[in-house]
Amino acid sequence: MDTTLIVTILAIGVALWFAFTNGFQDSANAIATSISTRALSPRAALLMAAVGNFAGAHLGAKVAKTVASGLVEVPGEVDGLIIVMAGLLGAIAWNYTATKFGWPISASHSLFGGIVGATLAGGGMVLWDGVLQKIVLPTVISPVVGFGVGFLVMLSIYWIFRNGNPVKLNRGFRHAQTVSAAAMALGHGMQDAAKVMGVIVLALYTGGWQDSATHIPEWVYIATAAMLAWGTYAGGWRIIKTLGRRIIDLNPPQGFAAETVAASVLFANTWWIGAPISTTHTITSAIMGVGSVNGKRAVRWGVARSIVLAWILTFPVAALVGALAYIPFGLLF
Repeated sequence: MDTTLIVTILAIGVALWFAFTNGFQDSANAIATSISTRALSPRAALLMAAVGNFAGAHLGAKVAKTVASGLVEVPGEVDGLIIVMAGLLGAIAWNYTATKFGWPISASHSLFGGIVGATLAGGGMVLWDGVLQKIVLPTVISPVVGFGVGFLVMLSIYWIFRNGNPVKLNRGFRHAQTVSAAAMALGHGMQDAAKVMGVIVLALYTGGWQDSATHIPEWVYIATAAMLAWGTYAGGWRIIKTLGRRIIDLNPPQGFAAETVAASVLFANTWWIGAPISTTHTITSAIMGVGSVNGKRAVRWGVARSIVLAWILTFPVAALVGALAYIPFGLLF
């Protein structure tokens, strides 16, 4: 069998494996708040998230094209495919590590870090302007927006319903969370499935199997969405606990506000900008913003600092593992 074909199949297989790990690492993004406020049962929430991820994959083509072109330039055929595969393995290793410790990191930044590290190790070219504009700036801006808008939305909810009956309000917001959680799941699929699709397209283009770095075959949509949905349904229970209980003790109005804000940021970015932002950063910062309305002590800032530290470490650690993973594959092929 042709070496290029073998390595292409391996690279696509590893990309789909990454989609699975992305699902169980990022499943908490869509459902942690709904589970913690008891708006949905864990399995019902996971099933809804999986369906939302599957549907959202078909709406994220703009993000997929951003990932497939404009971030790195790798050699053609086998050498380039090895870089893609090594980068994915670096991301997968960090995803598993973070899940073990319950850190809600960005699986997306694991992906980008791994590919950048492998690209540097393999002699490819990293387009730093593209990394700055399409990854670094959105990474900095989206949590700030999530925190600020989350604070304002929660403040508005408290003011609008200031005279309401707490029991009735909690019941009503639990029902409303079904909608906001579904929107969050859809937004997660639009972003995270799209990133994996972009990597598969990059592998197909690098291997010479298609002439365009932006064309997405239908089977890529289906395979990626299915693996992401499977991983989501498998669940990431430690991360769900971190987001749902350890940062703040969420009530239904807070859960609704955080999910609505995060989903709105994901939708707006996907449709208008197409930058691959982190769903983890967006929902976590929204939760912090929502909790801050109740005062400084309402948010467990020690937990928040640990999460932010994990965010900071994600890109360089995944890059290092991606670079190390390139070495044995480079020797093998």
